[in-house]
Amino acid sequence: MSKKTNLKAALRNRTGSGRLNQMRKEGWLPSVMYGLGEANKNLKVDARSFNDLLAHSSSENILINLNIEGLGNSLAFLQDVQHHPLTGAPIHADFRAIDENTEITAHVPLHLEGEPVGVKNGGGLLEHTVHSLEIRCMPNDLPETLSADVTHLQVGDSLHIGELKLPAGVKATHSADVVVAHLAKPRVVEEEPAAAAAPASGKAGKAVPAAKAAPAAKAAPAAKAPAKK
Repeated sequence: MSKKTNLKAALRNRTGSGRLNQMRKEGWLPSVMYGLGEANKNLKVDARSFNDLLAHSSSENILINLNIEGLGNSLAFLQDVQHHPLTGAPIHADFRAIDENTEITAHVPLHLEGEPVGVKNGGGLLEHTVHSLEIRCMPNDLPETLSADVTHLQVGDSLHIGELKLPAGVKATHSADVVVAHLAKPRVVEEEPAAAAAPASGKAGKAVPAAKAAPAAKAAPAAKAPAKK
């Protein structure tokens, strides 16, 4: 179940990139709240408190009691967080005002748990096809994350949305036959046979016979001794 966190906020009048950057330097996170048929409210929340909130949550699916200065408390769902492209730090947050007694729709991260038996015994490859599941539930039943047990999967098996064990009060909005994980057959890489070593070739590709040793030179005849006088 998603945590419900208190967060102080205040209305802001400043808009425009230059003014919003100055607000960030002052330690504020520019934000907006919309929903319930009311006009959008431009807000600012304490950046440090917001970062701590994200750091202690397993996802960005968070229910928040926004204590807006001068306006009181508003229950809101953290709808979206924009991050700096280089540092990853939050630079803007969208809050959606909700009624505690009305169902909401949200995307919740879906994690796979366990090692499939088909991976251990058959060398299969686990393919995770749905990483975020759209659900409907009452605000107080909103989970931060969802998990699916895949230990029973054999090679060729698939896990469908209809087979997931969702928390009480939570319903998936997609069709029950949508595949969230599949255990594929192992990929076989065929190796090319090594080329046979080619023999040393002469003309017409024939092997050149080893050269015969040259015959030994005949010894010169011994010189005759001179005749006696």
